[in-house]
Amino acid sequence: MSAEVVGYVASALVVLSLAMTSVVRLRMISLVGSIAFVVYGVLIASVPIVLTNVAIAGLNVWFLRNELGGHRALGATVVPVDAPFLVDFLQFHLADIRRFQPTFEVPAPAEDLVAMLLMRDGLPAGAWIGRQDGSDMHVLLDHVTKPYRDSQLSTWLYGKGAGVFRRLGVARLVTAPGAEAHRTYLERMGFHRAGDRYVLDLS
Repeated sequence: MSAEVVGYVASALVVLSLAMTSVVRLRMISLVGSIAFVVYGVLIASVPIVLTNVAIAGLNVWFLRNELGGHRALGATVVPVDAPFLVDFLQFHLADIRRFQPTFEVPAPAEDLVAMLLMRDGLPAGAWIGRQDGSDMHVLLDHVTKPYRDSQLSTWLYGKGAGVFRRLGVARLVTAPGAEAHRTYLERMGFHRAGDRYVLDLS
């Protein structure tokens, strides 16, 4: 492969990274692009290109380590289902939500509803709504916004963060499958199929 082709590939990867809505994918593609530029710099004997892209690769590795290495502050804050911020959040992201859960509608307030804002580093990154029936919680919404979809927020919620459900007396989460991508997501989170529902045991 000629140096010119390597340069074009590296440039294409950098441009592609800027088109990513996911922070993790942006960093990963940028990392591969910077490595390609290091190769390009070596091939054309350009020390500035090599040094610049070694630094960029190092920064990408640093940010990916922080993003995926458990150093982020993750949380779930219970809020009223009709809290103005939550309602605005849901309306703004409704089209994206329905890509995964096509039948979702913003629910009217009810005593058995539990709503949470999913937080990352003190900022809202998603929303979760369920309807509690004794020790069962029927999940109506589980949504993380595009920039944070790969940042393990949901893995935390159904793993180390599951105490937020246990404190409510919930032993089992039950949800209807949405689109194919939603079913794949549920299985990745540890839900198992039970009839026409997916179930996650928390006990």
